Amino acid sequence: MNKRFLWYPAIIGVFAALIWVILQKGQSLPVNPHAIAPAAPVSAAVDTHSWWRYLDNLKHPLGLLLLQIIAIMLTARLFGIIANKLKQPAVVGEIIAGVLLGPSLLGWAMPAFSTFLFPVESLKNLQFLSQIGLAFFMFIVGMELDLSKIRNKAHDAVMISHASIIVPFFLGVWLAYFLFTRFAPANVSFLSFALFMGIAMSITAFPVLARIVQERKLTHTPLGIMAITCAAADDITAWCILAVVVAIVNAGGVLSAVVTILLALVFVTVMLLLVRPWLARITAAQMAKGREKASVSLVFFVLLISAWLAEVIGIHALFGAFLAGVIMPANTNIKTLLTDKLEDVSVMLLLPIFFVYTGLRTHIGLLNHGDLWIVCGMIMLVAVAGKFGGSTFTARLMGQTWRQSISIGALMNTRGLMELVVLNIGFDLGILSPEIFAMMVLMALATTFMTGPLLDLVAFSEKRKGLMTV
Repeated sequence: MNKRFLWYPAIIGVFAALIWVILQKGQSLPVNPHAIAPAAPVSAAVDTHSWWRYLDNLKHPLGLLLLQIIAIMLTARLFGIIANKLKQPAVVGEIIAGVLLGPSLLGWAMPAFSTFLFPVESLKNLQFLSQIGLAFFMFIVGMELDLSKIRNKAHDAVMISHASIIVPFFLGVWLAYFLFTRFAPANVSFLSFALFMGIAMSITAFPVLARIVQERKLTHTPLGIMAITCAAADDITAWCILAVVVAIVNAGGVLSAVVTILLALVFVTVMLLLVRPWLARITAAQMAKGREKASVSLVFFVLLISAWLAEVIGIHALFGAFLAGVIMPANTNIKTLLTDKLEDVSVMLLLPIFFVYTGLRTHIGLLNHGDLWIVCGMIMLVAVAGKFGGSTFTARLMGQTWRQSISIGALMNTRGLMELVVLNIGFDLGILSPEIFAMMVLMALATTFMTGPLLDLVAFSEKRKGLMTV
């Protein structure tokens, strides 16, 4: 054996012995009676020799947060798999999982366990993580928008997408006129309530729509290209309208709203005309030199600054994150690099937290009277009639076949995650009451769930028509 190996036990043994000697000598030192005792930790009240102290450790904020994330990921993954088995996008199952982990099921069936797992004081941590996840996700959504496709089919896509916004927006404002007196929270103006009902009816879940098109192998078909282009134009328009609505609500007065909107226009203009070409030059130069980490760091810096400026202006940080994604340069592989780094963490870890946070705010038990379910049915009817009907008939006017028009209408009626984002913004601003919030969450689930069956029905009718013709 090499003698050098003997130094290891010798050094460790000598210093371990010296440490032991000092600790033993220190036991005989007198305790200072005038020293101020530090505050005892929460676990100090528990017998240190009891195994029950480990249960008490679960109440520590970090331990509880990790347990919540584990429970959320397992539940979301399980229901995502079930949704896929039912030929539904995984996001449908994840939204359902979030609702079931809230007071609508877990809080009703096992209130003690629900209070233990999701105590009120822990919700701020979940909200923080969900907002970070949403910012990353909106950044990815912005990067996925192909502006060249919008330019190539601009006329038809803009007509269909804008019709799919203005018609449900009108119906949402019209419905708000009848719901305002009963359901609007205290001190909320009709303007704020009506505008949020309108935008909530108008939104389309671009990421969910894109994944449905991809799963059904429609990406390179005329129908798939048109649907994705319409959804992209819809997303850009709807988020701009949402930014204006949030600005009006936050400003409180006409003059303040005008100033906020002007600042938002300046912000968007600077990002598109100045930051975008500058970012393209810098990232191209860095990627050419193999400095990928420097490029990614710069992009994250732009993302955070954009989200921060949007929040300061008063149009919400998520719009800033979305805009940062839109301006990402398309002539380098930076988009692929960023998507690989962010998408898995955002979609698999942080977005399920957002779904559960939304579910914890969704009290379906509040709809405990028949008339409330009638109102919920009216909301769903208006949502489907405005989005599905408006998109379908406008697509037909633009020269699409009835099959393609109905398919486009069904896809544009998909709301999913984007609807939940809008609803949470409205709820945080105090514009939507808990009852309306619960009804709108159910509407988002129903309209997303019906997309697949509607497309299957159209495909079946087309196939049957072909067989009858033969």
